[in-house]
Amino acid sequence: MSTPPRRWFKALRRDRLEEPCMKTHLLECMELLKRARAAFQAGRAFDESFRRVQLEALVRMLVEHECDFVDALGRDLHKTTTLDECLVVCEPLGVVLIVGAWCSPVQLCLVPMVGAIAAGNCVILNPSECSSHTSELLHHLIPSYLDNECYHVTLAGVNDLTEIVDLKFDHVFFTGNREDGGRVAQAAAHTLTPVTLVLGGGKNPCYVDQQCDITTTARRITWARFHNAGQSMVAPDYVLCHAEAKAQLLQALRCCLLQFYGSNPQESRSFGRIVNLENLHRTTDLLRRSGKVAVGGQVNEADKYIAPTILSDVIDSDPIMQQEVFGPVLPILTVNSIDEAISFISRREKPLCVYAYSSNNKVISRLMSETSSGSFCSNDSVLQSLMVVLPFGGVGASGMGSYHGHYSFDTFSHRKSCLLRNTCIECVTYLRYPPYEEHNLSLMTWASSLSQKSQGWCQIL
Repeated sequence: MSTPPRRWFKALRRDRLEEPCMKTHLLECMELLKRARAAFQAGRAFDESFRRVQLEALVRMLVEHECDFVDALGRDLHKTTTLDECLVVCEPLGVVLIVGAWCSPVQLCLVPMVGAIAAGNCVILNPSECSSHTSELLHHLIPSYLDNECYHVTLAGVNDLTEIVDLKFDHVFFTGNREDGGRVAQAAAHTLTPVTLVLGGGKNPCYVDQQCDITTTARRITWARFHNAGQSMVAPDYVLCHAEAKAQLLQALRCCLLQFYGSNPQESRSFGRIVNLENLHRTTDLLRRSGKVAVGGQVNEADKYIAPTILSDVIDSDPIMQQEVFGPVLPILTVNSIDEAISFISRREKPLCVYAYSSNNKVISRLMSETSSGSFCSNDSVLQSLMVVLPFGGVGASGMGSYHGHYSFDTFSHRKSCLLRNTCIECVTYLRYPPYEEHNLSLMTWASSLSQKSQGWCQIL
């Protein structure tokens, strides 16, 4: 066996010396991440005055150590400073893929499509295969009304999505469940395609305080949960009810269901049906293995019907609290304080929506500021997702990005930084050219201070 060359031993020795250094950096990063996450969870960076102080400190650092930064930039890059006028131009991204969900198939397809068209993009729309009649209608009508070169409809199934995304779009907008959204994001990552994901990944909590109008609260929760047979991404998924209000709330919910849908909801023209048998079987299995049925619970498979159902005595570990539920089932859990409710919500994945019913403004304020979610609404449900002046989207497990109104335009646009120059001020800008003397540096510093007072100017470092 031949002896390895000497340089091989040198490389091995160098690797062994560098390995502890790499582990040290990794341990340091782990500790820093732990500290930063603890600070964030404690709300340290949330206070507006705290942020202002930190930004002022950052500016002070740059001013007080200007010479140090100039020296460091010179050593690293021989970098200097220039002053220029700037503007931002919104340009379309290109060809975008919009994947709609079945629970509100028209809205969840056409609302993002409006934003994409307004921003100047070409669109391929993929409605959900589960809502087949609506999908077929969109497939038939859109070519008759919109340009056939720029706008198209495809009826690909969910199993084909990853292969479609691999075709390389300029943006992918997906609405649906977390599992499918994760696959779409992974496929898009291979081609560095940006994505917007609106997901039902976190269950939407609804806190009911002991200080609230029980009658109005019950009416609004009943409408939001059981509209469209509970098949909504923005409906309350479960109620966290203060112990002192539980009995009153249950009775008020029973009365609302009777008022809305009659003694036999299956005969009511106002009550919907489950989209398919797969979803019916899944929802039925979850409700039968969770809590205790307080209202409803009846199932008619032939009619794809599940009665509006309220579950009491539900606990966190019940199956219905572990999965997304697109059906007319409302679990009710009991808490003894606002602190317990906030803790419960914060332990779980970040939801698309958080709802709070209380006449106490401090309770509302705490739930809004001490929980994280895609959206928040007090003393009502769902309506915040319909306001075009508000962005709508998820955070964490409930997605990324947002849309609605001009936020849709922003989602489907690239904000291009532009610098427009002319040659009439060369008498000033010549200062950037070498050689760099003390006199030139003093003049550049003076010019920089003037530019900060002029609207429309920015400093490019």
